[in-house]
Amino acid sequence: MSEQPAALRAWHAVVESGNPALLDDLLADDVVFRSPAVFIPQRGKSVTTRYLSGAMVVLGPSLRYVGQWHDQASAVLEFEAELDGVYVQGVDMLRWNEQDKLTSFTVMVRPIRGLQKLAELMAPQLSAGPA
Repeated sequence: MSEQPAALRAWHAVVESGNPALLDDLLADDVVFRSPAVFIPQRGKSVTTRYLSGAMVVLGPSLRYVGQWHDQASAVLEFEAELDGVYVQGVDMLRWNEQDKLTSFTVMVRPIRGLQKLAELMAPQLSAGPA
């Protein structure tokens, strides 16, 4: 496998550190976040930071990446987690620009019970105020 692109290394550093402040340098101002539980794409750095910060709180303790595929401008990261005894499997799909800033972040989750548990635990994170 070829060396990880800078944007992908930066994302892994955010996840490993659990520090959402690192997102400021990683996200493009016009980044688009697509949630598995919300139909409308969420646009902008602020709202994307809020979703990703919340996900780090909810998924972070048990999140582990088990597969990864990438080229020089995008990646698919397969993950697993356990939320209150409920198994969650999913993928993060990332795209970035020439400045190594994430421009698109899409999350897909299965099974339905895992998605329901994730949505339940994310709700307080998203309503807690600014990230």
